[in-house]
Amino acid sequence: MDTALPILPLPDDPRLTRKVRGHDQTGAETEISVVEERPLTIFLNSQEIVTAMTIGDYPEYLAVGFLRNQGMLRADDVVTGVDYDDDLEVVVVRTERATSYEEKVKKKTRTSGCAVGTVFGDMMEGLEGLTLPQAELRTSWLYALSKAINTTPSLYLEAGAIHGTVLCERDRMLVYMEDVGRHNAVDKIAGWMFRNGVDGGDKILYTTGRLTSEMVIKTAQMGIPALASRSGFTAWGVEIAQQVGLTLIGRMRGQRFVCLSGEGRLIRDADPAAAGEEDRRHRRKGAQGD
Repeated sequence: MDTALPILPLPDDPRLTRKVRGHDQTGAETEISVVEERPLTIFLNSQEIVTAMTIGDYPEYLAVGFLRNQGMLRADDVVTGVDYDDDLEVVVVRTERATSYEEKVKKKTRTSGCAVGTVFGDMMEGLEGLTLPQAELRTSWLYALSKAINTTPSLYLEAGAIHGTVLCERDRMLVYMEDVGRHNAVDKIAGWMFRNGVDGGDKILYTTGRLTSEMVIKTAQMGIPALASRSGFTAWGVEIAQQVGLTLIGRMRGQRFVCLSGEGRLIRDADPAAAGEEDRRHRRKGAQGD
């Protein structure tokens, strides 16, 4: 178990952004930080699975989490090694169990997500018979988390054009991952949970991205009963959340939010007026990151 918590973004890491010079609307010279984007090819044993575009941090967690969320790593699988080659931009996940997913790889389709989000045609099979824990969710936790996440230094605030996903326990951030695709960010968290044996039953997942079907499916597969976002919903995302009993909260900005599924878990123990309005700087960055 990794005890060095919380894991937070590293916006000053020179590998993750670069300075680019340009001109603003008046023609004046300007310089801004832009997020790096690089390919990462994921192997499971000897099988090449996918190439994802990523900012390049935590490649081992991204690979393990992607494979876990696609059903290629089982809950009882023993991972014997995760090898990353920075020069080749390849990560190989090795398991004790022999694996072969040629047919499953053929079913992959492009998702509605940004970057190279990939979902497999039988992903919904992982939800059959799934029952999420009836953990409580206090609005005081949501307001505290929203404020903490919005004021934590991050690439999201520094450069925009990126998504953040945060694994939380009650009103505390545990792991805050960022990437060019919201699916990559949540896969990194899934990989961290799998490698550290962390259960999702008492956790909350927060994302800056849209609440799409794949985000809902991945959250449910991770055993997390509540998903919150500062962004909006898709109809299919809401429908699946209602089917599996996931608490789904969107448009969470300042004192406002909307719950479209799993209302029964909510305990309204905080006055919304006390939460205040969202910082204007975060609202501007949010327009770039949604």
